[in-house]
Amino acid sequence: MRIAVAQYNPTIGDLEGNTSKTIDFIVKAKEQKCDLVVFPELSITGYPPRDLLLRSAFLKACDRALHQILPYTKGIGVIIGTVMAGSYDHLLYNSAILVEDGIITGRVDKSLLPNYDVFDEARYFHPSKQIKCLRFRGKKLGVSICEDIWNDEDLFGHQKYARNILDELSEDSPDIFINLSASPYHYGKHQIRMEMIAHYTRKYGIPFIYTNQIGGNDELVFDGSSMVYDGSGQLVLHAKPFEEDIIIYDTEKPYPGLAGQKEDISWMYRGLVLGVKDYFHKTGFKKTILGLSGGIDSALLACIAKDALGPDNVLGVFMPSRYTSEESRIDADKLASNLGIKYMTIPIEDVFHDYLNIFNRDGQMHGDLAEENIQARIRGNILMFIANREGRVLVCPSNKSEIAVGYSTLYGDSCGGIAVLGDVLKTDVYKLCRYINRKGEIIPSNIILKAPTAELRDNQKDEDSLPPYSVLDEVLRMYIEQNVPLEEIIHKGFDRETVYRIINMIDRAEYKRRQIPPIIRLSHGDFGLGRRHPVVHGFRPERYES
Repeated sequence: MRIAVAQYNPTIGDLEGNTSKTIDFIVKAKEQKCDLVVFPELSITGYPPRDLLLRSAFLKACDRALHQILPYTKGIGVIIGTVMAGSYDHLLYNSAILVEDGIITGRVDKSLLPNYDVFDEARYFHPSKQIKCLRFRGKKLGVSICEDIWNDEDLFGHQKYARNILDELSEDSPDIFINLSASPYHYGKHQIRMEMIAHYTRKYGIPFIYTNQIGGNDELVFDGSSMVYDGSGQLVLHAKPFEEDIIIYDTEKPYPGLAGQKEDISWMYRGLVLGVKDYFHKTGFKKTILGLSGGIDSALLACIAKDALGPDNVLGVFMPSRYTSEESRIDADKLASNLGIKYMTIPIEDVFHDYLNIFNRDGQMHGDLAEENIQARIRGNILMFIANREGRVLVCPSNKSEIAVGYSTLYGDSCGGIAVLGDVLKTDVYKLCRYINRKGEIIPSNIILKAPTAELRDNQKDEDSLPPYSVLDEVLRMYIEQNVPLEEIIHKGFDRETVYRIINMIDRAEYKRRQIPPIIRLSHGDFGLGRRHPVVHGFRPERYES
């Protein structure tokens, strides 16, 4: 049997566009003389459709979209992901539908409904009532949907759910496992998936097809990386990460084992570029604007924007004040030239001086935080004015380290439609910039070498207000991303008072994070959909864990 694994980029709710893509891939699979083509989870709707699922008109449109596909299945089997209502109970299910020759011949409903981190499927769906293989051309297909395979005690050391779906499917003696996924990417996740599927093929001795969605949908980025493993645990086929692709698996053909694609910093960069590209493409915007300060965050942001949208659609604005150094001007000019983006300079000194006259009466500097922050807010207002006038979307440059501890200005550098670097720690910003320069200097070397500074007062450096980023980021990585207890962090050699200070800064900044734009998610502990901490609370871990 020849099975096509179709990895494509849906737009949530664009049922017409998603249906058209589905048909295109079915045609490609037919041209390759395939018997079966498999699509990702909820491929008709795009994932996650969220509260669109509460609208009856949307559900009816999903049903019509499925039936528009049926005529194209003559001579080929298709497994497609969509939403289905129960025939008698009218409850909603996350389903995989088997179609052949224009007829729906089988259906599998998702059994394990994730309700943690960025997932809230229990809000919408009901779990399957029975587990069974689908029959297709004399073969038994053990079909599961995404989370159904993330619950093996032997692999994970625990079970989140009472049921093991693959164990249940294996009782029906499937010839092959097929999993339809819409698995969001975070750095390191692909390695986990490879180890997981290899484990299952060794455990059950059955080949495994894994197909995954790609693309950016709001804060989530999907990397695709669809795979096929043979029954001995060998990876034999691998689709391209972060690209639409189709791979063909012949069940009768022997394949040499593949080493597998290892994640490196390029995966993080490609995820950011795809997240920005799809945010603009799927919302209908084409052009962006950003403040180009001569600093490292805006430099990285400009590179991502240029690669996502093309240089002609990116405008960088340099906005010097009395505190802006000449080297920042030189660095910003050179970066814009290297990237070939549109570029302009708008000094803010006159506006800043007017603010000082209004609030200080005598026009003299007081040197306080309000005077620092108003400079960022002036810049934010200028960028938003240009964005409105020219039909651009402002992108926010704040990185994860700054957002974590509140080292950003509300309605200043936190302005924008999307926080591209909001899940990228400062130390990773430097790694990404060095990756960009791997074949030659695109980002001026001085931007990477100089000490980071907001340039809002004389001789200002970030480390005047923060612990060194090498310390701060390690604490953030453990506390936010790995959920390491406070005392364990301290026992790893970090100064107790420094750790307390960082965690208190995190707690105090929650109100700021609620007002930050959507953050492209690249880690297991982001500040977006998966974080549901209260803004107002009195818990201080140092009181209880010391």
